[in-house]
Amino acid sequence: MAKSSTLMSNILAAIGRGQLQVLEDRVRRKREIFESYRQALGDLPGIDFMPEAPWGMHNRWLTVITIDPDEFGATRENVRLALEAENIESCPLWKPMHLQPVFRDCEVVGGNVAEDLFAKGLCLPR
Repeated sequence: MAKSSTLMSNILAAIGRGQLQVLEDRVRRKREIFESYRQALGDLPGIDFMPEAPWGMHNRWLTVITIDPDEFGATRENVRLALEAENIESCPLWKPMHLQPVFRDCEVVGGNVAEDLFAKGLCLPR
């Protein structure tokens, strides 16, 4: 009988253990990056950052802003293209699953929040 594909190999376990040893430093650095962005952009009208829940600590592995085009004066795509023109990489927040072609015939429950985040969300450089 074949081994279960859910078992972790020794190599993957060693890599994971090594990553755990630097996890605290990496989370600290990601939180510093987030805070730098929040300090620089947080007072701009129409720019919002994901809040931190009072019951936990966000690892901030990725900094995403949402841009309200009516308040900010430009869309998420306008900002992305302006950054690209300066050779600064950014990308839209992930396209919701229900908008992916492979799921086009599937039932959708809700989806408005995901669609709004996709329209307004921008992932900033790490």
